Amino acid sequence: MLATAGTLLSAAVTVLAVLLGLYTMMLVGRMRGKHGVQAPAVTGAPEFERAFRVQMNTLEQFVLFLPLLWLATLYPVVSGYLAPGLGLIWIIGRVLYSLGYMADAAKRSTGFLIAGIAVLALLVLSIVGIVHAWLVTRPV
Repeated sequence: MLATAGTLLSAAVTVLAVLLGLYTMMLVGRMRGKHGVQAPAVTGAPEFERAFRVQMNTLEQFVLFLPLLWLATLYPVVSGYLAPGLGLIWIIGRVLYSLGYMADAAKRSTGFLIAGIAVLALLVLSIVGIVHAWLVTRPV
């Protein structure tokens, strides 16, 4: 497969998203050690519970984000840069979510909203791209 700029950028965004997932995993491990929360417990000090929720919510969102990023990348309609750009916005939203949630659970909304809008945009791009590809390639 010949890599385009869009696919290479989406690959880089995918690596950044995986690094974000690894960061949330390490954050939970660090909070377990700091607060003495032994596995398999998922409750304890509020700081640990916030870190755990950041990790779990990021994993929950990852399941939506990753396939949509690649569908929008593989079936571009507007620009090959739009999907990876939205992917980067999703990562920024998730970082803001994480920082806000770790400071105070009430401060997570802005990051969640930014990431949510990016996922919805990727969903729309994916649907439009697939429909467009279907109409162009199907025999008449």
